[in-house]
Amino acid sequence: MKDIPVVILCGGFGTRMKEETEFIPKPLVPIGGIPMIVHIMNIYYRHGYNKFVLPLGYKGDLIKDYFVNYRFSSDFKLKVRHGKDNQIEYIDTGKINEFDITFIDTGIETQTGARIKKVREYLKNNHDMFMLTYGDGVADIDIDALMDFHLSHDKLATVTGVNEPFRYGMITESEGKVLNFGEKKGSASNLINGGFFVFNTKFLDYIDDSLNTKLENEPLSNLASDGQLMVYMHDGRWACADMLREIDELNELYYKGGAFWIS
Repeated sequence: MKDIPVVILCGGFGTRMKEETEFIPKPLVPIGGIPMIVHIMNIYYRHGYNKFVLPLGYKGDLIKDYFVNYRFSSDFKLKVRHGKDNQIEYIDTGKINEFDITFIDTGIETQTGARIKKVREYLKNNHDMFMLTYGDGVADIDIDALMDFHLSHDKLATVTGVNEPFRYGMITESEGKVLNFGEKKGSASNLINGGFFVFNTKFLDYIDDSLNTKLENEPLSNLASDGQLMVYMHDGRWACADMLREIDELNELYYKGGAFWIS
């Protein structure tokens, strides 16, 4: 099961935090000196998942450059010799996780659903499943428990629900089945889409070929209407770094030893 790929959506413009994203893509915004995307990858890595597919868009080359040089996040010694190649000795390799990453340029203006469709061929595996999350959300989520929940039902998809009032992506559910996605419809629930999805690859047929297709619109809405979307209730902590204020709050947590997403 651990060969199931994880898609991290990381191609958007990050317009709500333009102070940062004018220069770097949102997934590279640092929390405790570590890019947000690495924090997210580490959540999966701690549960044994290390295969990632990154649909790139805005400033995607900077994400590529970061990971090409990722090994230098470790301490190292450099021996410079005249007429010879430099010699590098890595000191603390425990800081470096062994990721297998596929980088795919999916276009600057492409929407979230279309980005997923564009990486379809890289999601093939023996289990006909893939996981997916956004490049700006962290949680103290148990990925193994999420996967066990997904395997316990016969539906095509599982979304992680979190109780977070005053945010987009409302979920109306009954006994674990999502009835409406993205619409409150008079419900008093504060349940929203927290990312951390598990999909059967058949879900890709719900996404048309338009570059304007958003995951959160017709694909998930139609999936819910067909009774094929279940919700995994996460009752722990969750945070979305969608604005500069939220980045500041996560940095404060990190430096005070309260980074709840790091076990």
